[in-house]
Amino acid sequence: MVGDISNCHIASMKKFNVGIIGYGWVAGAHIQAINASANAQVTAVFSSRSLDSAEVSATHGSDIQCYQDLKAMLKDPNLDVISICSYPYQHREHAVAAAKAGKHIILEKPMALSWKDCVAIRDAVKKAKVQSCICFECRYSSQFLTTKAIIDQGLLGEIHYGEIDYYHGIGPWYGQFRWNTSKESGGSSLLSAGCHAMDALLLCMGSDVESVTSQSAGSSNEIFAQYKYPTTSVSVLRFTNGALGKVASVIDCLQPYYFHTHLVGSEGSLLDNKFHSTRLGVDKSKWSQLSMKMLDSGDVSDHPFQAQFQAFFDAVEAGREMPLTSLGDSLKSHYAVLAADLSARENRTVKLSELNG
Repeated sequence: MVGDISNCHIASMKKFNVGIIGYGWVAGAHIQAINASANAQVTAVFSSRSLDSAEVSATHGSDIQCYQDLKAMLKDPNLDVISICSYPYQHREHAVAAAKAGKHIILEKPMALSWKDCVAIRDAVKKAKVQSCICFECRYSSQFLTTKAIIDQGLLGEIHYGEIDYYHGIGPWYGQFRWNTSKESGGSSLLSAGCHAMDALLLCMGSDVESVTSQSAGSSNEIFAQYKYPTTSVSVLRFTNGALGKVASVIDCLQPYYFHTHLVGSEGSLLDNKFHSTRLGVDKSKWSQLSMKMLDSGDVSDHPFQAQFQAFFDAVEAGREMPLTSLGDSLKSHYAVLAADLSARENRTVKLSELNG
């Protein structure tokens, strides 16, 4: 009986009706996470493919209306939020349309494949006065919530060097590979996946990026031959406070998924799920172990979307900015990613001030 009361309470809290743009691999994870939240549910899906509303509703256990006409879906006055799960090159078009329709926005990473398109999305959101959430959901993982707490407690002191590296072999065995290999769709190693590492580095370093120097390479294994851009990049960043950072984005590796983190500060260091701090008076010859779940899979079903989306819906309801993955925070990460890609293409150091907007 208690369970019945609890379920009724959760149902009564549902407030936001959400429409999904794009019904592919990542959309399933978004729908599951949104429907599991306390105050939102998916009620509409747009796809360029013809979908059966009854079949989609049965798959996800909720009443979902399917559309092939995006304008028609966006005109629905009952929709409060749009979750954009389309291809990256479509993000600008879809995000701007959703903002103009007055809908709050959940937008998959990358925001877009160019700084111009990122700025267009920013301007549309600002003009429409809607809230937005960018899917840098790794900030909501146990690994980075714990890491940020260690930093905020001052246990590492002032961080002067950090490296966060993304190792995830995206080959034919992985859903994203189907469209990720072209420059027009995937963009770059950083844009297609490694942007999570860049975003995590900026989360940890506590300063804006001043300049970036990047180099790129690629595997000779025929498995990755379909890629039309370099699949490995290494970027060195200088921050405005004088600190240094490094990000490796390796999507052509043959190994288990690995989200490497090493932060070095004036009072200690953190290495993945271990740390040492002089402020705790521990043995300097040994690491202390942190009890946290490491990011160990690139599969969207393993990403902490539910925690992120719940924070977003709560923020919209309270009329405040999205914590951790706001549009402003995410723009800074894309700024650094696109500057790194420019550096690799032109084989030179790029100051972020060069990207106007």
